[in-house]
Amino acid sequence: MSAKRRGEIRRLLQEEGTISISDLANKLGVSLETIRRDVKPMTDSGVLTRIHGAVGLPQHIGEAPFEMRMRENASAKRLIAQWVAATIRDGESVMLDTGTTTSFLARELLQHRNLTVVTNSSDIARTLATVNGNRVFMAGGELRSDSGAAFGVSAIEFVSRFSVAHAVISVGALDAPGGITDYDLEEAEFARTVLSRGARTIAITDASKFGRRGLVQVCDFNGIDELVTDRDPPGDIVQALHAAGTTVTVASAAAHS
Repeated sequence: MSAKRRGEIRRLLQEEGTISISDLANKLGVSLETIRRDVKPMTDSGVLTRIHGAVGLPQHIGEAPFEMRMRENASAKRLIAQWVAATIRDGESVMLDTGTTTSFLARELLQHRNLTVVTNSSDIARTLATVNGNRVFMAGGELRSDSGAAFGVSAIEFVSRFSVAHAVISVGALDAPGGITDYDLEEAEFARTVLSRGARTIAITDASKFGRRGLVQVCDFNGIDELVTDRDPPGDIVQALHAAGTTVTVASAAAHS
């Protein structure tokens, strides 16, 4: 392996934290076989650590699960968050479920003023509360140790009292037959409730979630007005989204230049 490509792999991991083998191959413009060959001596020597089809730098692996996920595909999530933030006006109301992409959105909304924010995420609440005249309402209940978010009946009852201009959910998985799904029952139920409270309903996800299916359905594609992502979805997903009347937006760096 060339020293140049080894340096590129390390640079990408410094930016992203962890990255899938397939994304690494795409970003470097080489085949999966080549990237696997490149990565093997780096993991054997302890320069990189392998985790579930992805690689990361060892110093990032000990992070809490939510912090680790915040580093995965961070540039794509930031791009999506910037696009969505630009469609929300000062003084409007927004409901956000817990998720790394919605946490990125909260950070992009720091430029806004006088927002009303409803969320079950302590990270989002902490980010937006007490700044720029915002009002933040946080759902109660036991906070999960991995994400610092509240779930369950009390959280759902709380957010059900609100009607907001923008309801935004992070996506755990999506494919053409299953629509939007999640791996956790309570997270799926909460996301479904969030979508029921918004005049505009948006699902946000980076391309790594395409073609995956979780255990629990959140909604069919007709349950959302818009999907905002960083890359064109596969053809079957695009067809299913269009058939449901859902708008697909691919956020690009050019939109912010």
